[in-house]
Amino acid sequence: MTRTSTDRNRLLLLFALAAAVTVFTATVPLLRDWFDLRVYHGAVTNWIHDGGRVYDYRVPGTPYGFTYPPFAAVVMLPMALVGLRTAIAAALLLNLAALAVALRVLAGPGRHRLGWYGVALAACVLALFEPLRDTFSFGQVNVLLLALVLTDCALLAAGRSRWAGVGIGLAAAIKLTPALFIGLLLVAGRRRAAAVASGVAFAATAFAALVAPDASRFYWTRALWDTSRVGRLDYVSNQSLQGVLARLGVESRPVWAALAALVLCVWAWRSRRAAADGDWPAAFALTGLTACLVSPITWVHHLVWLLPSFAVLLRAGHARVAAALYAVLCTSVVWLWFDDASGVDGFLGGNLYTWITLGLLVGLPAGHAPDGVRRLLGRSASATAAAPTRAAPVIRAASAQPGPPGEAAAAVTGATSGPDAGRRRSRSPSSEPTGSSRPAASNPQSSSSRASP
Repeated sequence: MTRTSTDRNRLLLLFALAAAVTVFTATVPLLRDWFDLRVYHGAVTNWIHDGGRVYDYRVPGTPYGFTYPPFAAVVMLPMALVGLRTAIAAALLLNLAALAVALRVLAGPGRHRLGWYGVALAACVLALFEPLRDTFSFGQVNVLLLALVLTDCALLAAGRSRWAGVGIGLAAAIKLTPALFIGLLLVAGRRRAAAVASGVAFAATAFAALVAPDASRFYWTRALWDTSRVGRLDYVSNQSLQGVLARLGVESRPVWAALAALVLCVWAWRSRRAAADGDWPAAFALTGLTACLVSPITWVHHLVWLLPSFAVLLRAGHARVAAALYAVLCTSVVWLWFDDASGVDGFLGGNLYTWITLGLLVGLPAGHAPDGVRRLLGRSASATAAAPTRAAPVIRAASAQPGPPGEAAAAVTGATSGPDAGRRRSRSPSSEPTGSSRPAASNPQSSSSRASP
């Protein structure tokens, strides 16, 4: 088959796949009508032009308003200078750019092998992912935050940690969920990066307090603790541990706290081991999973934090598992239990995305550094081993001359002379220690059913 005919067949396949994706997105998941973006735009416009307060604004006809920290409102101030349509266009472009950054980090060195055909296929597959398509059609900020956090992941994986933490700090100042990545830096022993992230988050929050002191005071003393401002805990879109408990009718905060603490222990253990092995992609993926689980409210579109987990699965050779789980997250299946999540089927099906997140937290392959990181670690080790020492001539001589193992070991340790040399040569090699014995509304798909900023 010629190259021309191969390219023609690929184009036909892409057109067919794009048509199928278009039909699917036009019939199964209705667009969200940029609802969350209308919240952002309305809140900052009301604040700047109408003299209102950020957290008093409500989208007309709904009880939903702005729920992010004040720094997010400060960052979104440029929207007050343009109309809603322009804000929508800008949000689309920003989300596309952020998605490109995130995918570049997740693909790693392998991105160069994709080519135009692989990129086009990936775009079609990504368009089906429910959390991602909801993020775009709500006008949400999740992908922007993911790109900021993954930028730090790339810096740490490449050994360029001077600026690591800036992205995490900015993301945590815009929305609280990414603050768990500061915890990752701490458990991984990256205190400097953790200090940078904390400092950036604090500085951004302090700047917002200077710009909007009343809004800051209200948010940190009242709005932050009022989950009713965000939505109902038992709403089927809430795929967190708290959401599962709420749908079971369990309102005990100690029960939720105990489950969250258990999840955090598993996360700290697994992510620390992954980071110690240089597997930063897996450590960041585990942290994204955990943030979704322990957050009181994790709407379906917040599950874009699962994307790094699928990249880790593919890298580890578990393409079938990744494809199966990804397919489930494209189906909107949890909405089948929108009206009634009771019974065994409701418990299993209505919380299916939560079970997937939990399964990934426990079973995600971790501790296998990507090739680029292994090469970096290998260069560091070889550079260290190549440092000149006084014993170097002896080591080279010992390695070049055949002889009993005991003499070779003595040469490496520098024990070829001295009063105890004879005794050391007489010992068997096994007698010396060695280093050889060292992982809600009536229509759940309607654009106006609820806000989830």
